[in-house]
Amino acid sequence: MHILERSDLLSLENYALERAGFRARAMVHKQRRTVHLGEHLTLVFEDRLSIQYQVQEMLRIERIFEPAGIQDELDAYNPLIPDGDNLKATLLIEYADAEERRRELVRLRGIEHAIALTVHGHAPSVAIADEDMERSNAEKTAAVHFLRFPLDAARIAAWKAGAPVTLACRLPAMAVEVALTPAQREALAMDFD
Repeated sequence: MHILERSDLLSLENYALERAGFRARAMVHKQRRTVHLGEHLTLVFEDRLSIQYQVQEMLRIERIFEPAGIQDELDAYNPLIPDGDNLKATLLIEYADAEERRRELVRLRGIEHAIALTVHGHAPSVAIADEDMERSNAEKTAAVHFLRFPLDAARIAAWKAGAPVTLACRLPAMAVEVALTPAQREALAMDFD
């Protein structure tokens, strides 16, 4: 998958004109790429379109229009675009109540290193977390993490051939596993091309 360049982005003015349609398309796209792992964990598998939407929104919110500022945003977000032999996801730890979230982030310390994706018949691919910077500390985990799932050619071939795929949290404090739906497997398989 190709990284984003400045020429791929709309100017602030053009984005304002096209935002509603672009946002609607991006939301439908992201919905197919979102996996709920139990009640409190959500993984949004990123790709070029989801990252383009994120960059466009950041430029809009921050009113960034100078080339250096635009490049800074691209440099920050391009690493979240899959490279063809991996999947990349944003892990969200979600609790509506702020006090409960605070307690759970302490209890779930290390969860970012306990997320695994398994293509049936192959060893699990344990996520590599937060390669850009550490987001947790000795007391608690962060509510948001960036994960990369490396996949070798055999796993990718099995995936494309229709093998079942599961996503699991192996942290004892929140052990949960879900099977990806056929629609999710199909959407994420696009990241291997």
